[in-house]
Amino acid sequence: MIRRAKPSEIVQLMAITKACAAKMAAENIFQWNDDYPTTAAFSFDVSRNELFVLLEQDTIIGCITISTFKDAEYNTINWLTEDGLNYYIHRLAIAPEFQHQGNAKKLMDFAEAFARDKNATSVRLDTFSENKRNQQFYDARGYVKLGDVYFPRQTAIPFHCYELVL
Repeated sequence: MIRRAKPSEIVQLMAITKACAAKMAAENIFQWNDDYPTTAAFSFDVSRNELFVLLEQDTIIGCITISTFKDAEYNTINWLTEDGLNYYIHRLAIAPEFQHQGNAKKLMDFAEAFARDKNATSVRLDTFSENKRNQQFYDARGYVKLGDVYFPRQTAIPFHCYELVL
């Protein structure tokens, strides 16, 4: 089941993202660190009703932010569609013990259906340039890689931006 996150669940989501960060670091993917994701980012997502959780029975196993908020870093990208009703995906995380079981696909299927239901023009996102698995995941879903952005508080290495026209 996928539903909107509650403020009281942010601590649990932070634990999931920290576990994801540790797993990625063990695989030499230094995408997330102590500066990201943050409690403040999740709180902002909840305040905008844009943070969703994936549950298996009563256990939260993942999350995704589906936002209309465009980060300033994205202004340098030549998107396939004009700015308007576009949804941005952030903070997609699956607890390590539930990875490689189709759970990220469930969250992305949900996000894309959510955007279509709102008559959005596209779904946009970024993924770490050294995370080849994520790049293959988005390529297989029909996303088009458009350019790079940088988040210096996370890393000096770029993030690839992708867009799926709906």
